[in-house]
Amino acid sequence: MWANYHTHSKYCDGKGELNDYIQSAKKHGVTSLGFSSHAPVPFDCSWSMDKDSFAAYLQEIETLRCSNPAMEIYKGLEIDFIPGVVAPYEFKQDLDFTIGSIHFVDELPDGRRWEIDNSHAVFTEGLEKIFKNNFKDAVVRYFELTREMIFGSTIDILGHLDKIKIQNKDGKFFSEDDPWYRDEIMSILNLLDDTNLIVEVNTRGIYQKKSVTTYPSPWILEELFKRKLSVTISSDAHHPDDLVSHFPEAAKMLNKIGYKTISVMREGMWKKVPFTEDGIVQ
Repeated sequence: MWANYHTHSKYCDGKGELNDYIQSAKKHGVTSLGFSSHAPVPFDCSWSMDKDSFAAYLQEIETLRCSNPAMEIYKGLEIDFIPGVVAPYEFKQDLDFTIGSIHFVDELPDGRRWEIDNSHAVFTEGLEKIFKNNFKDAVVRYFELTREMIFGSTIDILGHLDKIKIQNKDGKFFSEDDPWYRDEIMSILNLLDDTNLIVEVNTRGIYQKKSVTTYPSPWILEELFKRKLSVTISSDAHHPDDLVSHFPEAAKMLNKIGYKTISVMREGMWKKVPFTEDGIVQ
């Protein structure tokens, strides 16, 4: 058995109907499933949900929940944090859970929001025009926003913590061993110590071949384990076929680090349950 709370469907930039994910869940032994389309944002964005679709999204999830009583199905969103523009708390009252993620870092001179995980061409445009090609400054700002989101919001899951590393292919701009980078990560973990947040172990970078490791990297997961911080495994699925992609590998890695439990929702509450590379232990 598995659980996954990070999925994207036709309501945003994902592929497939919500029911397609339920059928995939049944096929792959996913007994607890959360839908988490990209939340609406108050500006043009090609991959977020249109605000006019939000009510239909919630209603469809509720309908599917009623027609699939053997599966635990939950309403969620992956919500961006942009200071003064959008934040996770704005949607929380309508949802069972929230994922907080940073996709946008500041603005380009023409007012466009800079997406750090778009194409490398989009990334380098912002790197040049906003940060004058100083990659360290861009990364520091990304993590600064992450800390602000953690400190000021009420998210349940911290989404793809170090995703900005996908733009650092082959260590072109920095090493994860650099003291300044480690300090940035540690400052986030220090904040997490005082919260009940769950950190997702996101496999999407691996199966998309954009990263050789999960988000976050294994050394960060080792630090999370030392601090007894909670994790859950997700695939950030944008297609039903990706629902449990690389879950056994991620679970095996977590077991090797020392994790014996992951966080899942049971009867609407987050609980820590034992797991192996074969799945959640019933």
